[in-house]
Amino acid sequence: MTDWPILSTVTFLPTVGALLLLLVRGDDAAARRNVYWISLWTTIVTFLVSLLIWIDFDNSSAGFQFVERADWLGGKIAYSMGVDGISMLFVILTTFLMPFCIVASKYSVKIRFKEYMLAFLVLETLMIGVFCATDLVLFYVFFEGGLIPMFLIIGVWGGQRRVYAAFKFFLYTLLGSVLMLLAIMAMYWQAGTTDIPTLLDHSFPTSMQTWLWLAFFASFAVKMPMWPVHTWLPDAHVEAPTAGSVILAGVLLKMGGYGFLRFSLPMFPVASADFAPIIYTLSVVAIIYTSLVALVQADMKKLIAYSSVAHMGYVTMGIFTMNAQGVEGAIFQMLSHGIVSGALFLCVGVIYDRMHTREIAAYGGLVNRMPFYATAFLVFTMANVGLPGTSGFVGEFLVADRRFPRQYLGCRLRDHRRHPVGELRVCGSTAR
Repeated sequence: MTDWPILSTVTFLPTVGALLLLLVRGDDAAARRNVYWISLWTTIVTFLVSLLIWIDFDNSSAGFQFVERADWLGGKIAYSMGVDGISMLFVILTTFLMPFCIVASKYSVKIRFKEYMLAFLVLETLMIGVFCATDLVLFYVFFEGGLIPMFLIIGVWGGQRRVYAAFKFFLYTLLGSVLMLLAIMAMYWQAGTTDIPTLLDHSFPTSMQTWLWLAFFASFAVKMPMWPVHTWLPDAHVEAPTAGSVILAGVLLKMGGYGFLRFSLPMFPVASADFAPIIYTLSVVAIIYTSLVALVQADMKKLIAYSSVAHMGYVTMGIFTMNAQGVEGAIFQMLSHGIVSGALFLCVGVIYDRMHTREIAAYGGLVNRMPFYATAFLVFTMANVGLPGTSGFVGEFLVADRRFPRQYLGCRLRDHRRHPVGELRVCGSTAR
């Protein structure tokens, strides 16, 4: 295992690239070319370095690895970084998607190209930080900081209704996160720390868990997004530039599911079991309702956006089964959706740059003019609908194939009222 601060390196490498962009002067073709290559190589190097986390990761350990810690804010709150088997996968997903976003923006962005790349590199730092942070306050800083560059990407480089979409995205996510901030303060007063590994072993009172769970749920449900707080997503996707849609669907939506896995289930197990039936109901409504809405869409981006809400319904349903199969299916579904939906938005961007329309009716006859493109589009579309043999099928199958949910939930409730520490219990067996 590496003994140098690899997580901080991966997190802040994009910021170094952003600082290099500030040194580029002018707005001519040469300056634009320099901005592009600096941005591209920064994201490529970040991805290659992040692979070392995967290579050196110890699969036999369930704890946090590559831990870094330094005193921050008077020693009460620490700069603390670490990854486990869940967060490591999302770090790799984030660094993998970013070079594609840079390449996709080379010709489609016409104005303020340097500022656009700056926003993306800063956004990459904040997204990686969310998955690496092992301190609640540090997590919150990264989690909320990502709103700013994404707000600018949609509001400055988006479509005709970009300002409306940007403010809708910002207000929805910010209002939910204010409640999470209050919950973080309450957890600190009760536990005396904001260290996530310590909080995972802390037993919060049952009455307090309900309110803490609801506060975190308000933030993560909007971020996923869950029905009925999903209405900001279609507008944001339609108005965002191609690369913005890729990151929005590929990474930002996964922060909600990651939050449920990192905080809601292990820290508030009793409340999670109590609210599981509500989550199932909202998830099923999201899957059925948004799938029907997607059927009548004339805009290709809106169709993919509504299908994303349906896929996130599978994720929340899998997470709150609270057994190994459901959680694994949810994680697999998030990783698969991150790649597949990102690829679909890139495919739409290819046509939009040529035809300047997202109307599905205008896309007829593509297979005759662009056969290889049409084949790639078909493959990713089939993966998006869960065709057996594709990655989209595996996650949905694991989530949907749940056995005896009522009996399991009853066992979950009984066990956690006796042992409210955060263990996953499957009617007789116990697993961390």
